[in-house]
Amino acid sequence: MTAAPRILVVSLNFRTPGMTLRSAASALRAMEGLNAELVIVDNDSGDGSFETMQADVAAQGWPVRVIASGHNGGFGAGNNVAIRAGMSDGRAPDYVYILNSDAFPRPDALRLLVDHLETHPQAGIAGSYIEGEDGVPHVTAFRFPSVWSELEGAARFGPISRLLARHRVPLEIPETTQRVDWLAGASMLMRHEMLERIGLFDETFFLYFEETDLCRRAAAAGYETHYLRDSVVAHIGSVSTGMKTWSRIPGFWLDSRWHYFSKAYGKGGAVLATLAHVTGGGLWRLRRLVQNKPPADPPRFLRDMIAHDMHAMLRPLPGKPQAVRAATRRAAGKV
Repeated sequence: MTAAPRILVVSLNFRTPGMTLRSAASALRAMEGLNAELVIVDNDSGDGSFETMQADVAAQGWPVRVIASGHNGGFGAGNNVAIRAGMSDGRAPDYVYILNSDAFPRPDALRLLVDHLETHPQAGIAGSYIEGEDGVPHVTAFRFPSVWSELEGAARFGPISRLLARHRVPLEIPETTQRVDWLAGASMLMRHEMLERIGLFDETFFLYFEETDLCRRAAAAGYETHYLRDSVVAHIGSVSTGMKTWSRIPGFWLDSRWHYFSKAYGKGGAVLATLAHVTGGGLWRLRRLVQNKPPADPPRFLRDMIAHDMHAMLRPLPGKPQAVRAATRRAAGKV
């Protein structure tokens, strides 16, 4: 008789303990009947979050581990802390489920993801349909970014978008389960054996583009990423990052974007991607002047990107984190 697959559920907290505990309660309901354990990682909040969550978990009597990252290395690094910790008995899980701390799965959401990967061996990653608490669907299924997608996305011009439709990053919200390039990491189930092959999240990314990079490495190793329409998760979004209130594009977003394009296409490809974005952004700004359209980017966005990337061109590309480098060598048969 085949043993039930072991599932490690990971929630990453940064200064939102109440929200994280609310999400954890939803996760525990979704874990019922599954061989699953929940780990909450406090990503060095420094505001008492760790102690608050420990006390609340103990008071509730939840079978939940609360651990401290010890250092805020970003989204990927924080999730890696829990993945490396593994199950409470010290064994590795069969699956790792990443759930945002402001996401709330329906009771069957996780089981549907597990059942799908159990019956679709070609898939290494499965993600949920995401909607707001108001029921409005979120765009969470995408194509991989490219030089052409940078032009299309920045130009915001119908004829260009139609011409480059096959390169547009956001997909129309799928109505059925299907294969996609990559998924937002609000609700993402991954095979642990895949992570052993390709490595964990690349910790060079502090925030943003880490899921894109992981799915790209998975695809390069022969694993598919699937979007499941029937697995439903409510998501608030940007609670920890404050993205909705940015007055300037933060440096860590620009760092992550440059690292993604450099890693995927080389430094020359990253330069072309920036030139394409600046060209598209310039066209958009001309249209704004002529048609009196409202701004769509944070203030000084193009200037900040140009200044950042000109400086980044002179820096050596960061080395691969050790775990990613070792897994890449194993996958290539070099060790």
